[in-house]
Amino acid sequence: MERPPEPKRYKASKDELLNFYKEMLLIRRFEERAGQLYGLGLIGGFCHLYIGQEAVAVGLQSAMTVGKDSVITGYRDHGHMLAYGIDPKVIMAELTGRQAGISKGKGGSMHMFSVDHGFYGGHGIVGAQVPLGTGLAFAHKYRGDGGVCLAYFGDGAANQGQVYEAFNMARIWNLPVIYAIENNNYAMGTSVARSASEPNFYKRGESFRIPGIRVDGMDVLAVRGAAEMALEWVREKGPIILELMTYRYRGHSMSDPAKYRTREEVQEVREHRDPITHAEKELEKLGVKEEELKAIDKEIKEIVVEAAKFAEDAPEPDASELYTDVLVGSY
Repeated sequence: MERPPEPKRYKASKDELLNFYKEMLLIRRFEERAGQLYGLGLIGGFCHLYIGQEAVAVGLQSAMTVGKDSVITGYRDHGHMLAYGIDPKVIMAELTGRQAGISKGKGGSMHMFSVDHGFYGGHGIVGAQVPLGTGLAFAHKYRGDGGVCLAYFGDGAANQGQVYEAFNMARIWNLPVIYAIENNNYAMGTSVARSASEPNFYKRGESFRIPGIRVDGMDVLAVRGAAEMALEWVREKGPIILELMTYRYRGHSMSDPAKYRTREEVQEVREHRDPITHAEKELEKLGVKEEELKAIDKEIKEIVVEAAKFAEDAPEPDASELYTDVLVGSY
């Protein structure tokens, strides 16, 4: 089986790395605020935060082309939307179920989408986005538009049967799809060690002749380098799997006390592997001063506060919206 070359760590300019840093920090501060709003009862239903995994979305989606490529993910989707350059105000408004939300308040935390951006949603059913993403890749190939689908899923979803049906079809048709497995070590509350007979998820496509690469998902430059390699491979050869080794600091959702792991484990990752701290150190090597980084953080916090205020002030959908954007079939 032909295999892709080992990806090279992306060599970012100072301005590029600053931009990656701002995007990751925006996700971090946005998610912290979303957690607060959930605690205040302003966000209903489930809410899955992306804190700790920021380098994955920013590294991958910075290499994608909005309007040409497509993205689909699971229910931990706020960070992916922010990484795709979508306005934090309309994302926060969606989280709080407001008319001004990007999906008119109907998607909420788990199911928001934006067809205009080629972002086909978060999905509440574990693994369901994988065959849908494979279908998006089929559409790209059918239309000949040169687009690639980036389909995210986690280590838990990697054990779903529909994932492997999708792998098989993607390889048969050589579809332009990147399967990005965000391995954050825990499927809800069950560790990979307890739930996966093959814990090396990048190998999961071997029997379908789909090559895989393992990537340091806590290093935005490593992720961006892998993304560029994967895009080149997919456009010429067909599907690929990227296993991004990452970590979430919060529980699976806001209702998860995360008692299945120790505080020491989480603290160890925060202190030694945090993607934002990692980027700060890289920026310091490029001559960026601590004062500049503090100013960026202040600016990002203001953006998030403004987004939260916009959401809180926005009206809820009118009752008539119950009947709009609904597909009605005749039998």
